[in-house]
Amino acid sequence: MSNKLLINIAKSLLLARWKQTLVAAVGVTFSITMFITLLSFMTGLNDLLDGLILNRTAHIRIYNEIKPNANQPINSIKGFKNAHNFISSIKSDANRQAIYNSNKIIETIKKDVRVLGLSPKLTAQVFFNDGSIDITGSIFGINSTEESKLFHFDEYVVTGYPADLNKINNSIILGKGLADKLLVVIGDVVQITTSKGDRFQLKVIGTFQSGIKEFDNIQSYASLITVQKILSVPKDYLTSIQVKLKDISLAPKMSKEYEQLFQTDAEDIQTANAQFETGSSIRTLISYSVGITLLIVAGFGIYNILNMMIFEKMDSIAILKATGFSGKDVKRIFIYIALSIGLFGGMLGLFFGFSLSAMIDQIPFNTASLPTIKTYPINYNPKFYIIGIVFSLITTYLAGWFPARKASKIDPVVIIRGK
Repeated sequence: MSNKLLINIAKSLLLARWKQTLVAAVGVTFSITMFITLLSFMTGLNDLLDGLILNRTAHIRIYNEIKPNANQPINSIKGFKNAHNFISSIKSDANRQAIYNSNKIIETIKKDVRVLGLSPKLTAQVFFNDGSIDITGSIFGINSTEESKLFHFDEYVVTGYPADLNKINNSIILGKGLADKLLVVIGDVVQITTSKGDRFQLKVIGTFQSGIKEFDNIQSYASLITVQKILSVPKDYLTSIQVKLKDISLAPKMSKEYEQLFQTDAEDIQTANAQFETGSSIRTLISYSVGITLLIVAGFGIYNILNMMIFEKMDSIAILKATGFSGKDVKRIFIYIALSIGLFGGMLGLFFGFSLSAMIDQIPFNTASLPTIKTYPINYNPKFYIIGIVFSLITTYLAGWFPARKASKIDPVVIIRGK
């Protein structure tokens, strides 16, 4: 039989039991709505959490790690050279934290086509003098332009302007928690003491809030030149070089490559944040699992409704087969019914899912730890909508296939004789 005729018959059967059809469609609609909303919200939340850590973490960090000297003096004595020497309280090597030949390393990395950009960094451990109390803290010497471009530093500066670090001599941007402890605002001057006992005065030009309270209580930022002046070191003195790659998946391989090439330590982002990435993957997996479970439950509802429809439409099926419709035609009619429910319910589910996500996106979400976030995070990735409608059609097809197969095997003679 022609598809047009089979579709018209399927339409008639759907409208004849429109209440049952509506119930089945509502089940699919609800499942798709919750699938879209749940995935959009959970993925948005993952992106937010990833942004707090991963957006501010270098793909590769080049540095010199302080570690014990592997070649201890006792091993150089001929009498003990081949013996097993028990050594305790091994002291670190006399190497410095600074990266040797940093300017040449920076030039080489900039020429690497796989690199998106880099930002040099210098760390100074200091004490912030608050009257008779010294507060332990750290000052990061940075290039504020590169930090904002590569690591979104400007998004975390809640007062003041990051670019002023390069314009105003002896200036500093304090963490919000640290600024509150010192009771200072923009324009005030703070005094610091280095580990060598030198004292400096720095002008506060802003505050930042990363969303991680422990960091905001001790961290602060200044220009590279300012921190080099504080430490009384030359202009090529750097403690780390932060590298951002065009493809983050290359980080483990390139970090090993840089270690050998520059004879320094290098840490990739996957190694530094392995546990964090695992947490994001698990949350995403849970979201998909819950959403797919909802669709499967809706599929069982459609299966039950089609089974009931077949039971109630035995005479109609018998008449169709008695008038020349084959079992294959009857099977296609009920599959058309199932796919119609899946398509109609699925499209409504996409609409309501998008609408509910948009409503959540407008709900205020104000927290002191995340000053840049104003509403609940939502991810409107088209992939979720494609997965939703495809899985809706697959689920409803499978839910309709078994009842359709049952209907195709009905013997019209048995049904008509019974009547």
